Amino acid sequence: MTEKLSTAVLGTGIMGAAMARNLARAGHTVRAWNRTRTKSEPLAADGVFVADTPAEAVRGADVVLTMLYDGETVLQVMGEAAPALRPGTPWVQSTTAGIAGVGELAGFAAEHGLVFFDAPVLGTRQPAEAGQLLVLAAGPSAAREAVAPVLDAVGARTVWTGEDGAESSATRLKLVANSWVLAATNAAGEALALAQALGVDPQGFFDAIAGGPLDMGYLHAKSGMILNDRLSPAQFAVATAAKDALLIVEAGRAHGVRLDLAEAGAARFTRAAAQGHADEDMAAAYFASFDEHPPA
Repeated sequence: MTEKLSTAVLGTGIMGAAMARNLARAGHTVRAWNRTRTKSEPLAADGVFVADTPAEAVRGADVVLTMLYDGETVLQVMGEAAPALRPGTPWVQSTTAGIAGVGELAGFAAEHGLVFFDAPVLGTRQPAEAGQLLVLAAGPSAAREAVAPVLDAVGARTVWTGEDGAESSATRLKLVANSWVLAATNAAGEALALAQALGVDPQGFFDAIAGGPLDMGYLHAKSGMILNDRLSPAQFAVATAAKDALLIVEAGRAHGVRLDLAEAGAARFTRAAAQGHADEDMAAAYFASFDEHPPA
């Protein structure tokens, strides 16, 4: 029988809300907090207690889970939670914070006596809501049993990458995986934009590559969102993709690798966000190919 835990979830955006809901459905006691309270309030219908402050959410928690926008936000929110944090509490940090960001967060954990797990996830809204995320995790094996019920509730599988979360091995793997996902997203959008500009029926393109090594289910999924105007609600937002792309570029630069595609991709996501698509699915980077509106 899986142990039932008291879990604090800080951050209830697309991913955090789904994770909180799945934890509650698995029988855990969940206290959730979000800066914009209206994003947390719907969770009450699933038995989640909506806290007014980070400190209220983490008080007495067996495990703390953070799923916020970036590392700077996590550090700020955990600072607000600090007065109620118990030394020895496991902290599952799932925000994509970048290598340097994870180092800062691990430092905070050490300062407050928390057991730190670097645990970003692979997946978007749909797998998050289904509890089918892939969790990439690094942390001490001696404490993994304490967080296993939480990881099992939010993910289909956990891949352990190391013993020390401060070394950011899980985040490093997440950045590599994201570099592929974001490049594929932008490539799909550019192919459709070029087809639009040249008067090529996108279906002709799909038929030409069907069943071959160039065919991808992901291409059809993202293309369908664009062609059928299904960019909201976002599976993974343009603004978040822009942030992650910049973290990838930063990581490459810091380790002597020039990532031209990632850098161009970051510019495309940033441009699409500026055009008003920040909260739409990242497939909306398609619109960055046009100075105004796509040609009719």
